[in-house]
Parts: sequence; C-alpha cells; structure tokens
Amino acid sequence: MAKIKIINMMFYGFHGQYEYEREQGQKFYFDVEVTTKNDKVVESDSIEDTINSSTIYSTVKDAVENKKFHLLQALGGHIGDKLIAQNPVVAEVMVRIRKQYVPISGALDYVEVEVVRKAE
Repeated sequence: MAKIKIINMMFYGFHGQYEYEREQGQKFYFDVEVTTKNDKVVESDSIEDTINSSTIYSTVKDAVENKKFHLLQALGGHIGDKLIAQNPVVAEVMVRIRKQYVPISGALDYVEVEVVRKAE
C-alpha cells in the first residue's frame, strides 16, 4: 500500500447545525489521507496505479463549496465515499475536518472530526 496525504487545505463553506452557519459560512480546514489497495505504484511509477493529489484536492473543494451539510461527519463521509467511488485503487480514506467558530461558550482553538471510509 501507499499513502497520499494533503494537510491543512482551507475552503470556505456553508455547513453547520444552525441556519446562520449555513447562511454566513466560514473557513474549514481539511486533512485527507488516502491509502491505496496495494503498492503497485512503487514498482510501476505510473499515475494509473495511484490517485493524483490534484484529484483529492478538487474532490474536497467541490464538496465543501457546492454542497451544504448539517454535520461535519456527513461532509467527511461524502468526501471519502466520493474518492473511493472515483478511484478503484483506493482502499481507505481518512478525512479530518477542523472548524474554528462553533457555538460553544468556552475557549478553544477548533472542533475537529475524523471520518474513515473503506472500500468494499
């Protein structure tokens, strides 16, 4: 297996449990880790045996900017499922999402969720 990681992508989106979050929007930060089914790419040195990092980036960007989710877990699952469906070499996708502004009365840096999706 081989892993591809993209760390700390930032997109502006309209996701959240409350209506004002989905209307005003905010910045979301993403880490995505994709694991391939095998390590064929190590020997072949061919893009056909892996997933291109620009594909990962554009899939996350599209989901964040063109869809609305109430829960970050659902957004993360959608991204993972889409990457698996689009790329037969993908075995597993881990999506980590950070949101700085949350309706919690207390000091914190951000709330983070992590979703792992596996190919069948």
